[in-house]
Amino acid sequence: MSTEVETATPAAKLSLPTLTAMVVGGMVGAGVFSLPARFGVATGILGSLIAWAVAGAGMLMLAFVFQNLAIRRPDLDSGVFIYAKAGFGDYAGFNSAIGFWASTVAGNTFYWVFMTATVGAFFESFGDGDTFLAVAVGSVGVWIFHAMVARGVRDAAVINRIVTVFKVIPILVFIVVLFVNFDAGVFSDNWTAYGYGDLGDLNEQIRNTMLITTFVFIGIEGASVYSRYARRREDVGRATVMGFLSVLSIFALVTLSSYSVVPQPELAETRQPSMVGVFESVVGDWGEVFISVAVIVSVLGAYLAWTLMAAEVMYIPARQDDFPEFLGQENAAGTPITALVVTSLAVQGLLALTLFVNDALNFMLDLSTSLALLPYLLAAAYALKLGLTGETYEGVAGRIRRKETIFAGAATAYTIFLFDAAGMKFVLLMTVLLAPASLLYIKARSENDRRLFTPAEAALFALIVAGGVVGAVGLWTGRITL
Repeated sequence: MSTEVETATPAAKLSLPTLTAMVVGGMVGAGVFSLPARFGVATGILGSLIAWAVAGAGMLMLAFVFQNLAIRRPDLDSGVFIYAKAGFGDYAGFNSAIGFWASTVAGNTFYWVFMTATVGAFFESFGDGDTFLAVAVGSVGVWIFHAMVARGVRDAAVINRIVTVFKVIPILVFIVVLFVNFDAGVFSDNWTAYGYGDLGDLNEQIRNTMLITTFVFIGIEGASVYSRYARRREDVGRATVMGFLSVLSIFALVTLSSYSVVPQPELAETRQPSMVGVFESVVGDWGEVFISVAVIVSVLGAYLAWTLMAAEVMYIPARQDDFPEFLGQENAAGTPITALVVTSLAVQGLLALTLFVNDALNFMLDLSTSLALLPYLLAAAYALKLGLTGETYEGVAGRIRRKETIFAGAATAYTIFLFDAAGMKFVLLMTVLLAPASLLYIKARSENDRRLFTPAEAALFALIVAGGVVGAVGLWTGRITL
């Protein structure tokens, strides 16, 4: 999501640098500050290098998918969900939109937990962001930001421009300071980290990092979501790839620099947000304050940006009759107000849930990632479908079609692998959400006197409901724990 939030104003036309900033701003949020411990608990340096290579290649293929779709279907300018709708029908598009919206809601909840956990390092009553006080403060914050966004996105844009600087500079300082203090002995011991205990084989180590590497890349589609405001359509794909490569470099360097100064067991046990503890161990007490302030500023900016993203993802389908009409309402400031209210209420509900969740921080991170996989998978599969059928490739050289088909196939395979890495627990939790959400689809269809389901869609609906029932029963009986 963008640091240039005035893009939600229809008159705005965005340049390539601004679109690139949207991608970078969407991905550089809170996740980067948790990387040292999330990697430290799973693997050593070798595993992390392979993990970033796998994640980087997979997400780069996905970036190419969004780039190619922007070229092949320039008429589809309503965000990620529209690709699922175009390729696999209205109900698939609906589930893609709901999945993406729910991912942003879980991600926004993660932001509040993450920020209050940061404050918890200074005030114990905030704990790890899952105490009553933490939830109360987070709840107040939700509605303050709700009011800010409701006033109009141009007001929010001023804040986001400032936040952009404060997001990136402390991370770069962290990387430079840690590499200046490089410890060859620590780095050598961390290479495989086998001497510290059993982390499992290399394959297991890499799989255990997949959700965090995917979470930090959520936002790669930021330029696509606001593509209708682009000055030039071809800039959407370029911004996606340029933004992705920039962010991949930052994330990999944060991980490697952490391994260069702190032994893997200590990284694994570092309190989240772990960049705080790692930096403090190198520079002293001022480092804790420096990174903590950076975390809070970054998270507040990311929350503001992703709140706008979530409202947009509900608003657009409603305007296209895929969601109920009431979700497409705007206020006098031009803000999609009903979608914003629903989004804020959902974040509030998940914040309350954190009181009953074990390790609320990592749970919300993994939930947000898992929910984002569905729209990514359907977008990649649509690009693959276009390549295989030749649709939209009339007059295009065969080598270009083959190349883009290979990219789409690789992106599809990668997202399927991520579903497997997430595990059945999060797949079932996803259906627990999608099943009741289908009532919105049914209402939207009835409002417009449209056929409810095709035979294939009816089968998909039955599968989602079955998964939702299994998931709900698992939660009720305790076989699925939060």
